[in-house]
Amino acid sequence: MHFTSETRLDDGVLERHFTLDGIPGLLWTPPEASASAPVPLILLGHPPLGLRAMHPRLVSRARRSAADGFASATIELPGSGDRPARPALNQAREDLRRAMRAGEPVGDDLVDALVLPLVDAAVPEWRTALDALLSLPDIDGPVGFSGGLISVAVRLAVTDPRITAAVLFAGSLVPRVILEEARQVTVPLHVLLQWDDEGNDREASLALFDAFASPEKSLHAHLGGHSGVPAHAGDAAAEFFARHLRAG
Repeated sequence: MHFTSETRLDDGVLERHFTLDGIPGLLWTPPEASASAPVPLILLGHPPLGLRAMHPRLVSRARRSAADGFASATIELPGSGDRPARPALNQAREDLRRAMRAGEPVGDDLVDALVLPLVDAAVPEWRTALDALLSLPDIDGPVGFSGGLISVAVRLAVTDPRITAAVLFAGSLVPRVILEEARQVTVPLHVLLQWDDEGNDREASLALFDAFASPEKSLHAHLGGHSGVPAHAGDAAAEFFARHLRAG
C-alpha cells in the first residue's frame, strides 16, 4: 500500500489516498486514531460510478464513522474510474438499460453477465486491501462492511471471516449463485430496503433477505424510490455498527 496524499478535514478526520497493486483507494481515520489504541474498520462499498463521482457521499459516511470512533476505507471497483474498461461489463449494462427502457423482464443470464464478473474480480481485491489495512498501526478489527453492491457484500461475508457485521442496501439484480451463497451468511445484518425502488424488484429483494442464515438480521423498509432513503436511516445503521464493532 502506497499513500499518495493526505488531507486533514475540518473535523480532524485524516483522509489519505492510496494505491494498492495499481488500485486506487481512500482511507479515513478519526483524529484520535494516531494517538490512542487502534480503531475498528468499516469498508465502504459503493456502486460502480467511480470514486471521484462518489467522493462526496463517501466522505459523508466516513465522517460519521470517524465520529463513532471507526476508520473507514474503500477501493475503486474493477472497470470504474481510471481503471481499465471492461467491455463485457459495459455491454451488459447497456443491455440492462435497454431492457428496462423497453419494460422487458431482466433474465437470469443478463443478471449473471452484469454482476458475476464484477463480484469475481472485486472480492479478491477487497480481501487484499483488507490485508494491507489491518497491517497499519492505527487500525485493528473488528471489521464491518457497509453498502455498495449487495452481491459483493454477500461473497465477501462468505469468504472472509474478518467481516463481523454488515449494513446492506437491498437489491434484486442478484445472480442465482449469490442467492445460494447468501444461505451461508451468518454475521449480523442490517438491511435497508426502499419499498418503491424503481430499479429493484421488491419480492426478489425480500427473497434474498429471507435466504440469509444470520441469527441476527433486521430489515428496515422505507417508503419511496431508490434515492429516497431518509436521513435517520443512517443513524440506525451507525447504531448497528456501534453495537457490533466496539470492543467489549
